[in-house]
Amino acid sequence: MRQDRPQRRHRQNEAQTMAKTSFDVIVFGATSFVGQLLCRYLLENVGKQRLRWAMAGRSQAKLEQLKQALGAEGLQTFVADAADESALRMLCGKTRVVVSTVGPYALYGETLVRVCADSGTDYCDLTGEVQWIKRMLDRYESTAKASGARIVHCCGFDSIPSDLGVHFLQQRSREQFGAPCNRIKMRVKAMRGGFSGGTAASLLNVVKEAAADPALRKSLNDPYLLCPSTDYQRPRQPNLRFTEFDADFRSWMAPFVMASINTRIVQRSNALADPTYGEDFIYDEATMTGTGLSGRLAATAMAAGITSFMLASALAPTRWALERFVLPAAGEGPSPEAQAKGYFDLRFFGQTAKGQHLRCKVTGDRDPGYGSTAKMLGQAAACLALDIKKTDRPGGFWTPATLFGDLLVERLRAHAGLTFSVQAP
Repeated sequence: MRQDRPQRRHRQNEAQTMAKTSFDVIVFGATSFVGQLLCRYLLENVGKQRLRWAMAGRSQAKLEQLKQALGAEGLQTFVADAADESALRMLCGKTRVVVSTVGPYALYGETLVRVCADSGTDYCDLTGEVQWIKRMLDRYESTAKASGARIVHCCGFDSIPSDLGVHFLQQRSREQFGAPCNRIKMRVKAMRGGFSGGTAASLLNVVKEAAADPALRKSLNDPYLLCPSTDYQRPRQPNLRFTEFDADFRSWMAPFVMASINTRIVQRSNALADPTYGEDFIYDEATMTGTGLSGRLAATAMAAGITSFMLASALAPTRWALERFVLPAAGEGPSPEAQAKGYFDLRFFGQTAKGQHLRCKVTGDRDPGYGSTAKMLGQAAACLALDIKKTDRPGGFWTPATLFGDLLVERLRAHAGLTFSVQAP
């Protein structure tokens, strides 16, 4: 009987928290490019699933314009600036979960993470800024563990398809082989999508920080940057820098621009998972370009393009030129038509320590960085608010795979246009 008392107390505390808060989710940065997509998706889809939600941003006028555009006059709004701690504390006092689309997060995201970690409010975002995630871990992980706040970064295209794709493959591997795969490759088979001003600003800020800080440049090369320290020697991880032929996929490969964040999240998932994927787990990502000479030439062109862009981003004069003449401005992004025509098709190849093989596929039916990301982020926020009680998972900094797991896989299948499937050998 005594053992039941802490559980009853937890249930009572959760019930009290639900009674005190007015909303399950507040979207912070609702008027940003992705924020608008997210709000429309919540209104048309997730809002029907008993989710109480509201919008927040720094401009009441823009919030009112968004309400009119959505046809949601009764939707409640709150004004809060990313640097206004008192306003952010007010938001946290009204909701169970804050979902943030305000980037670059390295410039505008820390105050909200600090307030959520301190107040015990759950939080998710779509950042891909690995250097900022590392700083948030170092500064606020112990606070979040003490308060019970569940903090989940990377709930968009980076890194839900990669992280949950590996989780899905490992679940099937345990079912079929009785053991996880200790080697997994993710390959981008096909993808169509656009670029927004917010994504461009975040990417350029990472490059700018790295160019100015040699220690940061070194740390960004660490595949275990986001993992807790450990006593054992972790294996060396592959890192495709130019081109290579992959016999397992019978295709030439070029670097995948999102690999630098996705691989770090997957490695953190391995470190946090129970059971883990193994101490010898190896994971990498690349883009497939095809076979023969045409595949090799396509891989070379893609790799050269990525290298040229990164070099141009690192130098102040050419970075200015990219911002001024090439990349979209803040608030700009793919049109609704382009988002609807977008898609992604990711392939996973896993191998166990005994040499058994398994192939899986993850696909999405919209532009990966925007149309599909808005759906993934919306379902992640709903899953955090509705499906995972405080007693189910303690506070701390989680990954999508370790906090959401199968719950989010099923939500994405049912409501977000994603597929997760096993392929024939």
